[in-house]
Amino acid sequence: MKSVLFVCSQNELRSPTAERVFSGRRDIEVASAGLNHDAPQPVTPDLLAWADVICVMERAHLSRLRRRFRKYLNRQRLVCLDIPDLYGYMDPELVELLEAKVPRYLGLAK
Repeated sequence: MKSVLFVCSQNELRSPTAERVFSGRRDIEVASAGLNHDAPQPVTPDLLAWADVICVMERAHLSRLRRRFRKYLNRQRLVCLDIPDLYGYMDPELVELLEAKVPRYLGLAK
């Protein structure tokens, strides 16, 4: 079973939405975290070690993740979803974007 970590800046809108949308699946395990130090669930070396795939929302998140956690990123697949910070938690348009983008990167049936 793949372990998937969804990452955004604050872990309040996009990444928790992704975690919730995909949490009911039996073929993956999911978690979410934020790159900001004051995020409710910040990115940690333990979360990175747990993850097989890390899905970031923006290219800037990819850069920050690589810069801050380079030594912990040695086997995970890194995916940028290119989803801007325009949506609220569980916004239907955000859910639709996630459902359209994430399965193809993880090899999941829709």
